[in-house]
Amino acid sequence: MGVGRVSVLRLIDILDSMNMEVHTYSDIYQQLIIDLILDIQRKEFEIPITLETQPDLNNISSFYQKGKGNFWIAIIENKVVGTIALLDLGNTRGALRKMFVHKDYRGKEYGAGQLLLTILLKWSIRNRFEEILLGTTEKFVAAQRFYEKNGFKEIDKQSLPVDFPVMEVDVKFYRYLV
Repeated sequence: MGVGRVSVLRLIDILDSMNMEVHTYSDIYQQLIIDLILDIQRKEFEIPITLETQPDLNNISSFYQKGKGNFWIAIIENKVVGTIALLDLGNTRGALRKMFVHKDYRGKEYGAGQLLLTILLKWSIRNRFEEILLGTTEKFVAAQRFYEKNGFKEIDKQSLPVDFPVMEVDVKFYRYLV
């Protein structure tokens, strides 16, 4: 549903005009990813969260790139401008995690978030996921609208599977049926 909303040609145009590349995670980007995510969480949104409360950031490949999971980064001119991860929960379910886009690259003009989400959803289809779940903080209002626009439906916390990794700051939860 949400994957078809942005044409492939539009995404190619965006990539060509910006020299944006999307790569799967490699350790050479770890510190740039940590810096981007913590900057958005702590400085932009003033969320009292630390690297220590997010141990997955110190072990991205072993945490996300197992099973059918993965972690992608958007790069422009050697700068990490966005991230998104799919954690394989098993039983054809995945958790969308670590979706962050630098404030200068958000929105339709750049399309970094849409491109990352489209890649994750296409990966989910190819790898036979049936359901993608996510949790987010109340402060990410624009992100909530973005998820809803792309076909995610809000659900109650009680509807989550017991193995869903709820972060302390998560208060809103969404489901996407692949």
